[in-house]
Amino acid sequence: MIGSANLNIMQKAARKAGRSLVKDFREVENLQVSMKGAGDFVSKADIAAEAILKEELLGARPTYGWIAEEGGEIEGEDPTRRWIVDPLDGTTNFLHGLPHWAISIALEHKGKIVAGVIYDAAKDEMFFAEKGAGAWMNESRIRVSGRHRMIESIFATGLPFGGRSDLPATLQDLARLMPTCAGVRRWGSAALDMAYVAAGRYEGFWERRLNAWDMAAGIIIVKEAGGFAQAIDPEGHILSDGEVICANEPIFETFAKVIRG
Repeated sequence: MIGSANLNIMQKAARKAGRSLVKDFREVENLQVSMKGAGDFVSKADIAAEAILKEELLGARPTYGWIAEEGGEIEGEDPTRRWIVDPLDGTTNFLHGLPHWAISIALEHKGKIVAGVIYDAAKDEMFFAEKGAGAWMNESRIRVSGRHRMIESIFATGLPFGGRSDLPATLQDLARLMPTCAGVRRWGSAALDMAYVAAGRYEGFWERRLNAWDMAAGIIIVKEAGGFAQAIDPEGHILSDGEVICANEPIFETFAKVIRG
């Protein structure tokens, strides 16, 4: 697919930051003897990747706004356009030497996500979409799964860690969902979970207490792949509420009813 100039900028930035992260990822296992050492190293890798993305994206589009996990928010001269960036989604996986993490970049225009890139640099899988142009993984068009029976479907979520307040709700979700489906996965990267729904690898995904940069690119990739994405509260807004439920069309209503209780 030949994308817009903005999409090409996003992909180039993701690949450049990905090369930096892959190089650092190879060093992680050498640091496992020291939790503090490894943690400090990964934090530096994360910040370095964000610096690359910032240089590439704002260098190419200096009037756009910016919001990212590490670097906070910048108001752009153009108030209608903003980059929403997560330089390393799946930091805990990265820290433990698990090759399942991604760079996530979205472009917002007048409050709507119009382009998204999720780059799994360890596997060299680039998921991307633009409004009205479909969803892609590398050179191949992707579509959500065609499964329509819950009992044949696999879902993904994030499990709250460290005694977070949303743990009881998630456990209740699992108690309702697990008897109805073929399995639930927790792989540690919300961005990749959404990309996998778009690619038909999962039938659906849900999670609470996310940040805008965890979900923004995934929203448009899922929608352009033919899926549905909403806030868990049907009257809510995904990015501002920090929660999402997404699935293929045949499963969505049944799945949403289970999660929404």
